[in-house]
Amino acid sequence: MPTLKEVKKKIGSIKKTKQITKAMNMVAASRLRGAQNAMEAFRPFAGKFAEVLGSLSEKAGEAANPLLTPKETVKKIHIVLCTSDRGLCGGFNMNLITTAARFMKEKKSEGKEVVFTNFGKKGRDWCKGSKLHIVKEHLGVVGSSFAFNVATNAGRNLIDGFLSGEWDEVYIVWSNFISMGKQVPVLQKILPIPPIESDQGEDINAPYQAEHICEPSPDELMGKMLPRNVFIQIHSGLLETSTSEHAARMMAMDNASKACNDMINELTLLYNKARQAAITADLMDIVGGAEALKG
Repeated sequence: MPTLKEVKKKIGSIKKTKQITKAMNMVAASRLRGAQNAMEAFRPFAGKFAEVLGSLSEKAGEAANPLLTPKETVKKIHIVLCTSDRGLCGGFNMNLITTAARFMKEKKSEGKEVVFTNFGKKGRDWCKGSKLHIVKEHLGVVGSSFAFNVATNAGRNLIDGFLSGEWDEVYIVWSNFISMGKQVPVLQKILPIPPIESDQGEDINAPYQAEHICEPSPDELMGKMLPRNVFIQIHSGLLETSTSEHAARMMAMDNASKACNDMINELTLLYNKARQAAITADLMDIVGGAEALKG
């Protein structure tokens, strides 16, 4: 049995760890509110943009936009991997990396080359450790920055490379925030832009059906809106991933605090047993000494 001093020292050490995990939980909760507000504010805009784009695609002419046209031969795949810059968020980053790794393995088995753009240090570190080709990296963005220009700059690079033939398809791996306890990795194709369908189907319960009037022509508007659609998909993925990161870290730190409580309770019980054993041993020595004096 460990000594009283050893047990007491261990209890003190775990209490300090618990203070850290509780503080990190509070910080994650505070950041989660900001990220969730930004995400929920952007969702209606992204949904309406997709609706308008779908309506325009039905009115546009037959001339195919290069961003909509699949390449005849796909030789190079570009994956945009969104992860966090920091750890201590459970299996959050590993789930995203596993999704990207599985897809990469599948494409490489088909003889295709795979390159990466990284948002977040964890994904970047994995790519470097696996000796993968990193085209671009963006650090200090996920979980902290909600500026649309970050997605715009990244999107322009991806579009330029796609149009010049540097890569033939672009996918983004991000985390879909469903609830505090559930975040699901998503693999989404962003280039060439998948077929766009309008959500304006007939609905007898709808109060009215909106008819979009296009100025200038639908073709010209499509040409301007399609690149922006790529920016929106990237920005939406970053917002969802940021919210998911803070939620995952909050849950991980909460579980860590509970584990600390369990360990403190177990060690306190052990401490009391050791203390009781020490007192009993002292009493036995006193009684033994008294009996010896009597004899």
